[in-house]
Amino acid sequence: MYRIESAARLADRVYEYWIHAPHVARHARAGQFLIVRLHEKGERIPLTISAARGDAVRVIFMTVGKTTEELATLQAGESIMDVAGPLGRPSEIDNYGTCCVIGGGVGIASTPPIAAELKRAGNHVIGIIGARSADLLILEDEMREICDELYITTDDGSRGVHGFASDVLKRLLEERTIDRVWIIGPAIMMKVTSAVTAPAGVKTYVSLNPIMVDGTGMCGSCRVSVGGETKFACVDGPEFDAHQVDFDNLMQRQRIYTAQEKTALERFAEHRGCCGEGGEQHGGEAGRDPDPRF
Repeated sequence: MYRIESAARLADRVYEYWIHAPHVARHARAGQFLIVRLHEKGERIPLTISAARGDAVRVIFMTVGKTTEELATLQAGESIMDVAGPLGRPSEIDNYGTCCVIGGGVGIASTPPIAAELKRAGNHVIGIIGARSADLLILEDEMREICDELYITTDDGSRGVHGFASDVLKRLLEERTIDRVWIIGPAIMMKVTSAVTAPAGVKTYVSLNPIMVDGTGMCGSCRVSVGGETKFACVDGPEFDAHQVDFDNLMQRQRIYTAQEKTALERFAEHRGCCGEGGEQHGGEAGRDPDPRF
């Protein structure tokens, strides 16, 4: 069993958990992920490793389905049955020169370890993080501390640049040379943003965590076409050359289990209602309000 050391809400439907998992924390690298199974009858889900500290790892997730909803009911001091990892190939870190790390929405969770490793390798690191609105932004202070420059974007203009990460990236490419770019976020955001770097020929990586299910290459659900070849996001990635990824096919595959996911979530909601569950409280970390559980 793996004890939850702390649980806090970062934004609407977005939660930060520190989990005691020494074997993962000691070997985790930027870009990797872990698999959790909440209990014996639970499904396996992949979560990006957002940080490691001592014997604990941090995961940040958004409640989008049955298992993330169930995970978000757990409080500090409770335990998760299984945590496997680190899995996946680490980010390709080297001293490239000037690197830009971009996170959109909950994808921002993946950016600190990549930015930090790039910085330690001697790069000038530019960060761009964006969300629909200011109240959905996460890890701004952490990224500001790591990066040499940090740009904020919001769709509604409530904080930073009114627009998208792709707008800022386009302007930066017009002003200076950028040697490498990492983009992590929703598939459509990665598609649009990586299209900005293609004309300039800037090597760009995207993380395809969103398509993964099993995380070990056995189920085949994370098949993705990269440069015309079939790859598995969980074992060949999760990071790939953005300009080689067939995003249209990827987004179509993301919808394969929509009906089953909807049914599972509805059954979980019914079960919680029948059992009188819900409304739990998470003890927030310092500076954060406790989470009035949804």
